[in-house]
Amino acid sequence: MDSVALKFTLPALIALAISATPAAALEQNCRFIQAKPDREACYKRQEEELAAKRKPAAPAADESKTLETMRQMRQDDDAVYRSINNICRGC
Repeated sequence: MDSVALKFTLPALIALAISATPAAALEQNCRFIQAKPDREACYKRQEEELAAKRKPAAPAADESKTLETMRQMRQDDDAVYRSINNICRGC
């Protein structure tokens, strides 16, 4: 059991470490810029890039699609329950 957990945990930790490295590298580059206006411009660019990555694409469209999917699933469940009620259980 421990070897199975290790097989999945170790690659997950490695992937996490690799994905976290580029963000730290970008921040580190701005820190070493000597000229204050250039350094502030670098930080501003980083903020804009991070905001663009974090910004959701279209939450209203995703939400409406999710609601429609849930509604359809509920209708399907109701149809199955109606058909089950018509089955004789012990005739």
